[in-house]
Amino acid sequence: KDAEVWNKAILNDKLTWKYHVSDFKKWDSPVVEAYNFKYLPFNVLIDKDGVILAKNLFGHKLEEELAKYSAN
Repeated sequence: KDAEVWNKAILNDKLTWKYHVSDFKKWDSPVVEAYNFKYLPFNVLIDKDGVILAKNLFGHKLEEELAKYSAN
């Protein structure tokens, strides 16, 4: 719910990719319904055309998946 806390977590967790998105609406966000989130944190890797490439990846698995697409 708080942008300052959100940004601090991004830095603390060393989430170095370019875009981080939140509307701070939690379970009231239309994104929750669109992507069928069941828990937080939850991530979705979406390409420029809106196609879901991967979801719910963390740590090394997330880094591997991001590396596959960042070369393109």
